[in-house]
Amino acid sequence: MVRIIAPSALAIAMALMWAAPGYAECELRQLIQLRATMLDMKALVPVTINGEQLQMAIDSGAFYSTLTPAVAKHLNLRFEPLPDNFRMYGFNGAVNASVTTVNEFRLASLVIPHTQFIVGGTEMGGGAAGLLGQNLLGFADTEYDLANGIVRIMRPKDCSKQTLAYWTKTDPVSEIEIEPIQQARYHTIGSGYLNGKKIRVNFDTGTGLSMLSLKAAERAGIKPDSPGVVPAGSLTGLGRGWIRTWIATFESFKLGGEEIRNARLRFGDFNSEDGDLVIGADFFLSHHIYVSNAQSKLYFTYNGGPVFNLTAMKAPVAVDTAPASADSAPTATSESAPVLADAPDDAAGYSRRGMAFAARRDFERALADLDRACELAPQEASYFTERGQVRLQSGQADLALADFDQALLLRPDDIDARMTRALLRFRHDDSAGARNDLDAAALAATKEAEIRFALGVAYQQLGLLPEAIAQYDLWIAVHSEDSRLPTALNNRCWARALLDQDLDKALDDCNQAVRSVSKFARALDSRGLVRLRRGEYKKAVSDYNDSLALMPKNAWSLYGRGLAKLHLGINAEGQADIAAARALQPKIAEQAAAYGIVP
Repeated sequence: MVRIIAPSALAIAMALMWAAPGYAECELRQLIQLRATMLDMKALVPVTINGEQLQMAIDSGAFYSTLTPAVAKHLNLRFEPLPDNFRMYGFNGAVNASVTTVNEFRLASLVIPHTQFIVGGTEMGGGAAGLLGQNLLGFADTEYDLANGIVRIMRPKDCSKQTLAYWTKTDPVSEIEIEPIQQARYHTIGSGYLNGKKIRVNFDTGTGLSMLSLKAAERAGIKPDSPGVVPAGSLTGLGRGWIRTWIATFESFKLGGEEIRNARLRFGDFNSEDGDLVIGADFFLSHHIYVSNAQSKLYFTYNGGPVFNLTAMKAPVAVDTAPASADSAPTATSESAPVLADAPDDAAGYSRRGMAFAARRDFERALADLDRACELAPQEASYFTERGQVRLQSGQADLALADFDQALLLRPDDIDARMTRALLRFRHDDSAGARNDLDAAALAATKEAEIRFALGVAYQQLGLLPEAIAQYDLWIAVHSEDSRLPTALNNRCWARALLDQDLDKALDDCNQAVRSVSKFARALDSRGLVRLRRGEYKKAVSDYNDSLALMPKNAWSLYGRGLAKLHLGINAEGQADIAAARALQPKIAEQAAAYGIVP
């Protein structure tokens, strides 16, 4: 028998019993229950650091917990160097890191004094302050029920021979052996089978989308240029690099008792010492998972619906993308509808479950849950913001706008609502309203906030270039390790070039962006404009040539090259380039003239 105990000191209501003949009584004690909200394919949980309430992302693939550099600076934490032989890596590259100590860290009911965190890497997205890694998740067993917004830290007693999937009596339970946590270097590592061949699998909630390594795909007979393979955009992680990905069909993928025939899997060009396949949050959302470090086993049941998220991702530079597609369900069950736990008993529970449905792109169920959250707590702005975001994703822009209006009536400093309403107002040609929302968001955000990058992009779209530059200045100052740094540098270079201001600084930005990203067409285009402004016409033509080799239908590059050639006396070719630019973008001459860029 498995007996579930939640100590009253933790104020967590949980009492479940499951009979299992032939075994002595097994006791599972719940140590901590974390309430997780899915956002940008990250499971975010509330924490308190030195008295300030923040959110961190659950990351079973991180051996140690981390804070982002921007958050650590905002909290005025002291940085100390790591040992000389220490190096931190994400799947997309190395990360420069330091260490800091937090006086008081609160995680649910747990208070941990003098907690150390590694500081470094790219922002996590969704406003996450950092990652909760295995030093906090792996000291006992961990149960992941992300479909219902719950992560539990569990302590088993007398359970060495017991199956620990206590939550089900009827659904098929899969179990696999995992490497002892210390042997696995504080990761969760097991085995699966791809086209009948054994592969090493890393269970990593910090990775939003599951991904096979390029080498593992090649061993299964699939390469990026194989028939039927489609490009699927680029992904990033802790490091500064971006990983190109593709999607292909494999004959079979098997994990435990589940098998997907003709499995559609994403694969990418990354090197990981910890697995051929990274199982990400998409798999965790479609399964209820119990990681038993005590037994060195992992148990899971299938929730229903797609197992892997195969949505094509956007990249910081132009890459080919493919339409989103869905995979087949595992043959372990014929049921495709999601398995629902008991209905939540409060608005927060409906909100978490609704956002989990939204992460799986099940917008109908997501909105039903978020409707209920808004009904139960009509004064809570965040539920209207969440529903607005989901309505926007599902194509209900007008209803989304109404939700953001309500959220901002309740909480005028809701930055997420401000930013998204600004986007909607811009789409409706309400530039003044969009400007007001951006200004309010900029005023409410902390100096080091991740949102400064998005603010810079939004101001730039509105043509408010000085305001955009000011936001990029703030963001770049504290994000030297972020994977979006080359994009931010290019954007700032372009804005300065259009304004014909600080051209030396603009050139420095573009040079750094070009050095950081191979074949960065937009940065070459921006540098061409800087050199055009500086009267360096031959160098401008060279940059435009390189940019057009990568993006041959970029009207700005054609127009800029045409102007540079006219200055060099190459009139026929210059006029031909200008004509080609006009054919692609009929009003480009007027747009350029607005910034004084004329023949």
